[in-house]
Amino acid sequence: MSLITPLIWILIVAPFIVLAVFRSEKVNLKYLGLFVLYFLADSYIQHLSKLYFDLEFIGLKFAWIGKILSLSFALIVIFSVLKKDREEIGFTTKTNSKSQVKSGVLIFLGFLAFDFLFKLILFPKGGDFDLETFAFQMTMPGLTEELVFRGILFWLLDKAFAPKWNFKGIKFGWGFVIITILFAEAHGVMLTENYEFKFDLITILYLTVISSLSVGILRKLSGNLIFPILGHNAINTMNAIIRIL
Repeated sequence: MSLITPLIWILIVAPFIVLAVFRSEKVNLKYLGLFVLYFLADSYIQHLSKLYFDLEFIGLKFAWIGKILSLSFALIVIFSVLKKDREEIGFTTKTNSKSQVKSGVLIFLGFLAFDFLFKLILFPKGGDFDLETFAFQMTMPGLTEELVFRGILFWLLDKAFAPKWNFKGIKFGWGFVIITILFAEAHGVMLTENYEFKFDLITILYLTVISSLSVGILRKLSGNLIFPILGHNAINTMNAIIRIL
């Protein structure tokens, strides 16, 4: 992946950021700037760790070091802010009301059921069981990416653009829209080191309207990061299981 790729990701969501600026009553540019800086810093931490550090010498193929560094960076940021801000980030065991949590879980499970049936039909199968694959997919992606995307980045954008749309008694805003799209495109857009541009529109659309949207709703309605972390890892584990059927 080229070092320019994270900048491309920001450029793709830039029209939505501009729209949010003009459609919001108040805009806090400080938090918008912190959003961009944190996203780029986390992206480069993970990317550069792949270039200079790996665990292939002990037979591990996944980006364990990058995810651990991303997690460490997120925790440093989380514990550097006030307790109130940590709760807004979702780093808490507190939840919203039982009815709101129930709605979030049911909506997520509905998306998950569709996701399972869709992938059961289309995913290639017959692969071999790999312990590292399951160990990684059941832990690291959800733990790190949820703290980053639907934790810190969500929080920064909600500070930049105050949420104003109400759903099930919870405020949603432009931050929800931007993060939902940004998460998806980060999995479907890449500029290679040879400057070959790869744009997987199907992956971006599917992740936006299914995975990213459902986990985002779960995060907002539950009120903390525990539920989306579990949901994210459930999706990844499901994908791994389907591939070995």
